[in-house]
Amino acid sequence: MSELNVQQLALEYDNASPRKVLELALENIDNIAISFSGAEDVVLIDIARKVKKDIQVFSLDTGRLHPETYEFMERVRKHYDLDIEVMTPDSELLQPFVKEKGLFSFFEDGHQECCGIRKIEPLKRKLATLDGWITGQRKDQSPTRSEVPVIQHDHTFSGPGKNLIKFNPLSNWTSEQVWDYIRMFDVPYNKLHEQGYTSIGCQPCTRPVLPNQHEREGRWWWEEATHKECGLHAANIKSES
Repeated sequence: MSELNVQQLALEYDNASPRKVLELALENIDNIAISFSGAEDVVLIDIARKVKKDIQVFSLDTGRLHPETYEFMERVRKHYDLDIEVMTPDSELLQPFVKEKGLFSFFEDGHQECCGIRKIEPLKRKLATLDGWITGQRKDQSPTRSEVPVIQHDHTFSGPGKNLIKFNPLSNWTSEQVWDYIRMFDVPYNKLHEQGYTSIGCQPCTRPVLPNQHEREGRWWWEEATHKECGLHAANIKSES
C-alpha cells in the first residue's frame, strides 16, 4: 500500500465497522499481527478470529506487569487456542539501566527511558519482522489519540525500504462500545478492571481511577496528560513548536 492509497483508504473506511477494517487488513497483508495488552485488543482478537482463524498475536512483557495481567494473558491464550508471542526486554540494555538508576527512576525523571528499554526496543524488534500491525487505539482514550485514523502509515517504526501499515479498527469506538461487546460475546478481560483500573500498564505506573475520572488518568498520573504515551504510539504526540 502506497502513502496515497493508505490516505485514501483511511477516508474510505473512516466510518466502517471494526470488522470491515480487520477484513481489509487481514485480506491484503499476509505478514500482519495484532498487538495485545488490554480489553480493546481482545475484542480485536475475537473479531479477527471470525474473519480468519490463523492470526498472529504478540504482547510485550516488561517484567513489571501485575500478576492479574499475566493471568489475563494466559486466559486469552487458552480461550482462543492461540499462540501469543511474548516479547521481553533486552537484558544487555535493561541490566545496566536498573543497576544505575534502580527500579523507580521514572518517578523522578519521567517514564520515557524505562519504557524505551522495556517496551519500545522489544516492539521495534517485532515490528521489524512485520508489514502491518493492528492496535486497539481509540480516539477518546486520551488527548494524544484524538485524531487517530483507522488506517495510517506508521512512520515511527518504518525504515529505509520498509513502509509499515498500522490499523486502528476501534478508532471511532467508545469505551462503552468496547465493554458492550465484551459482555455480549463473553470476551475475557483483565480482572483488575473489577478493582477500578481502566487503562492498565506496568504495576508501578498504573492505579485505579475515581468515578468520573478519565480512563487514562490512572497511567503516569504524575505527568502531563498530553504526554501520556510510552512511545508505542509516539507519533500521536504533536510538537509544541
